Amino acid sequence: MNILLANDDGIQAIGLRALYFALKEAGHDVHVVAPVTEQSAVGHAVTLALPIRVKEFRENGFVGQGVYGTPVDCVKLGLSTLLDEKPDLVLSGINAGANVGVDILYSGTVSAATEGALMEIPSMAVSMDNFNPVDLSGQARFCAELLPKIPWAELPRKRVLNLNFPDCPIEEAGEMVLCPHTRASYDDVYDTRQDPRGRPYYWLSGAIPPGRISPDRDRALLTRGHITLTPLHFDFTDRETLDTLRHVIS
Repeated sequence: MNILLANDDGIQAIGLRALYFALKEAGHDVHVVAPVTEQSAVGHAVTLALPIRVKEFRENGFVGQGVYGTPVDCVKLGLSTLLDEKPDLVLSGINAGANVGVDILYSGTVSAATEGALMEIPSMAVSMDNFNPVDLSGQARFCAELLPKIPWAELPRKRVLNLNFPDCPIEEAGEMVLCPHTRASYDDVYDTRQDPRGRPYYWLSGAIPPGRISPDRDRALLTRGHITLTPLHFDFTDRETLDTLRHVIS
């Protein structure tokens, strides 16, 4: 396959590098277009008011194009300008940190894949349930082996597959489960601190309360050690409310 590889952790992130080498080893043509700096949780942001610059990276057998912009900038620029031909697949990851539930709205990783899907290219986001992974080579090989098993041509248009790995060595992971994403949201907590000059600043943390998490959805399954795969689409129309409003608005 001819693959456009992006992420939100930056072009030097170990997850992207692991995926690059695993895909190359599997015989794929890989074209990296990824942010120069970390762009976690920027969602589907697009750069409009600043120029976008590109820097080539060549090191230790790796070749890629680093973009001074967002993950979505990378996919837009890659597909429209930097690549010589349309890829067969847009792949984004491997992200440091899971992307489950409402994370799919915040995540630059998922947004990069979503941009590919919106441009009608089969797309997948890949993440690991660990913010500080050391070695993702096993997860990268799993992903490379999974790609030819997916019937990409049979999937509906403008869909994203969201793959998440549990926080354990790949050999210890449970079987991959197809599942919906959790609908529970975070309880946000802002830690208040002081800078050296005595001025306050705030650092976001928080978690999804376990009692809100459905046992058959991605967050719970991932916590239990399963690899999760969730198909996503981005038709945000609330059809139930649409029907309700039709009765009162004419």
